[in-house]
Amino acid sequence: MREQILLQREERDRLLGRSYINRDVALNLKESLDSKFIKLITGPRRAGKSTLALLMVKDKKFAYLNFDNQSLLEKWDEDLVLTLLEEVYPKFQYLLLDEAQNLPNWNMWVSKLYRNGYNLIVTGSNAKMLSNEMATALTGRFIQIELLPFSLGETIMWESIDSEMTPTQIKAIEEEYLYEGGFPEAIQARQVAKNYLNTLFDSIILKDIAKRYKIRNIHDLYDVAEYLLSNFCNLFTYSQLTETLGQRSVNTTKKFCDYLHEPYLFFYLPRYNNKLQLMKKAPQKVYVVDNGFVQSSAFNLSENLGRLLENQVFIELLRRGYDTERTIFYYRTANDKEVDFVLRTGHQVESLVQVCYDISNPKTLKREINALAEASKELRCENLYLITNSHDEILQESDRTIQIQSIATFNHLSEKFPF
Repeated sequence: MREQILLQREERDRLLGRSYINRDVALNLKESLDSKFIKLITGPRRAGKSTLALLMVKDKKFAYLNFDNQSLLEKWDEDLVLTLLEEVYPKFQYLLLDEAQNLPNWNMWVSKLYRNGYNLIVTGSNAKMLSNEMATALTGRFIQIELLPFSLGETIMWESIDSEMTPTQIKAIEEEYLYEGGFPEAIQARQVAKNYLNTLFDSIILKDIAKRYKIRNIHDLYDVAEYLLSNFCNLFTYSQLTETLGQRSVNTTKKFCDYLHEPYLFFYLPRYNNKLQLMKKAPQKVYVVDNGFVQSSAFNLSENLGRLLENQVFIELLRRGYDTERTIFYYRTANDKEVDFVLRTGHQVESLVQVCYDISNPKTLKREINALAEASKELRCENLYLITNSHDEILQESDRTIQIQSIATFNHLSEKFPF
């Protein structure tokens, strides 16, 4: 046990010696760290949760335990661990527990540590399990920080650590990001990103889902995952998915979809309706946590530019704090025109966001504008946005103003990288 903790200290020190960028998250990290609440950092595997935790405490005295380590789990003795931590990290102020969900009954141990006055930072890759179990053991005593793969802005920051970027280089990174996404290790090795992301996708399914839930028929689980990936940004229902794939039952299909959501692999967007029952019955739209997973699956991307941009915008909205339970939806007008995103604050519709890769064709522009205009009247919302690949304009449509923004403007790149 002592050897494992010493090895992990070496790992911690090695990680602290690397170059990093500050991450964009919805919460103030300094204020979060200063609080006595447990800091729970969740997100998909390899998105940078451990790095974010390290950056939070890099100038503090802190101890480190990584539970993505079978040797540590096999020799686990909580009393011995605390004794050894005090020896290896004398008078530490914070305790960082990495991938804590791998430890059996982790929440009970964390609860005990909290009661004994330890200031804790906990990371994990299963949002529902972590937050539910933490809520059961420590209601109201933790802060949840969600971390997704790099945004477009963060990707450009990382690429420009050693040199300034020209407008042409930034545009090239924008296009690369659209296809290959923002997982940090994929950014650092674009030449092998496809293979890396394919392996990561398999790892999430096998380690975070199949192993955890003891799923025997992994083939059926993969069928659901591959279907959702190939149909990203499209509508689906559990019954339609069950029939298409020849699954055993709708309940099993729904269970698999829920499992695929928990480790942040897929998200399901409900249709906006003031009547909750109608909202629950309507088809959902499926999104994937990173565009790179689409690239790694070898689908024909030449036909998917619009969907890739829509998926990128959706993930950016999640990064800004919107969630699919309460504040972000899609919408169908009375004339069956679709608006990609309805953003809500409380019970008030705040903004309508449409995404279209290329609006150079007047018919395409008219179609997108008409959908926004109809939805604007029905939902009584005047904050209208149309996100495109490379176009900025303020458009006056009847008595409504529509802000057409390029993806760079939407990501505020001009503020971070003035030319």
